[in-house]
Amino acid sequence: MRRWRGLEATPSDLGRTVVTVGMYDGVHRGHQQLIGAAVQRARAMGRPCLLLTFDPHPSEVVRPGSHPAILTSLDRKAELVAELGVDAMCVLPFTREFMRLSPETFTHTVLVEHLHAASVVVGQNFTYGHRAAGNVSTLTEEGRRFGFTVEGVPLAGDSSADGEITISSTYIRACVAAGDMVSAARALGRPHRIEGVVVRGDRRGRELGYPTANVQSPPFTAIPADGVYAGSLVILDPRTGATQSTSPAAISVGTNPTFQGSRRTVEAYLLDFDGDLYGEHVGVEFVQRLRPMTAFADVPDLVAAMDHDVAETRRVLGL
Repeated sequence: MRRWRGLEATPSDLGRTVVTVGMYDGVHRGHQQLIGAAVQRARAMGRPCLLLTFDPHPSEVVRPGSHPAILTSLDRKAELVAELGVDAMCVLPFTREFMRLSPETFTHTVLVEHLHAASVVVGQNFTYGHRAAGNVSTLTEEGRRFGFTVEGVPLAGDSSADGEITISSTYIRACVAAGDMVSAARALGRPHRIEGVVVRGDRRGRELGYPTANVQSPPFTAIPADGVYAGSLVILDPRTGATQSTSPAAISVGTNPTFQGSRRTVEAYLLDFDGDLYGEHVGVEFVQRLRPMTAFADVPDLVAAMDHDVAETRRVLGL
C-alpha cells in the first residue's frame, strides 16, 4: 500500500481515485464495513481505493486538551486498512488553518484538486469543513458540481442484552477504560492492542521469578483499566510495524500497589519465553481481564497470585 503525509506529497501518477475519509481510529467492525464498501466501489470502477485520515486527532485542535485515547497508531492503522484492500493512505496534518476551511474549499482543494476523487464513500453521519457545516447531502451536491459520486454507508450496530449498540470508537474506548476487553474485541473484530517500546523497569518481576517486558507507550494511548489480563505480546518490525512474532502473555496494568508504586505501567510476562526484549518495538494485545489490581499483604501472597494468573492465562488462551 502506498502511504504519504500531506497533500503536497500525493504521487503524480495516482490518477482518479475512490476516496474514503475519516479518523478510522480502531479500524473497528463499523469502519471495516465502510472501508469494504469503498474497496468494492473502487474495484468496480477500476480505480485505486484511497483512505484519507488525519493527525493529530481533530479534537485536540478544535478543543485543546480534549485529545481522546487513541486505539490504533498510524502504523497499525495502515497495516489494518491494507489488509482490507486499501491501495493508498494519505495522512493529512490537522491544523487550525485546515480546521477553518469551508466545506466547499475542502471538497475542491483536498478531494478534487489533490486526490482526484471519482467517488467518495463515507459514513452517513460524516461531517466536514469549518464548524462541521458540511454533511453527506452537501457533499453529494458538490460531487455533482465537481464530477464525483458520493455514497453514505449506514452505521454498523451490534446486538447485546441491552439492545442494539452502535459500534463506534467512543464505545470501544469506554470498554477499554472499563477493562471490558471481551466487548472491545467484539466491536473491533480482534483484541485491543497498545504499542510501545520495551524499557527497563524496577526488575522486581525477575526477582520474583516472573520477568516482565515493561512497555512504554506514546501519549494518549488507550490503556485498559488497572488489572491483570490474559493476552499476548507481539514483536514488531521497528521500520514497518509488521508483526515478526507473537507470544502468549499475562499482562499487568497499574502501579504495583504491593510495593507502594506510584507510576502506572504496562508489564507483560511472556509464557515459556527466555530472552531479552529491551529496546524492542512491541504490541500488547488484551484478550480478557482476569482480576483487578490488588495490594497483597506480603511477597509470598503476591507470587501465589501470579502463579494463579499464569494458570488462568493458559486456560483463557487454550494453552
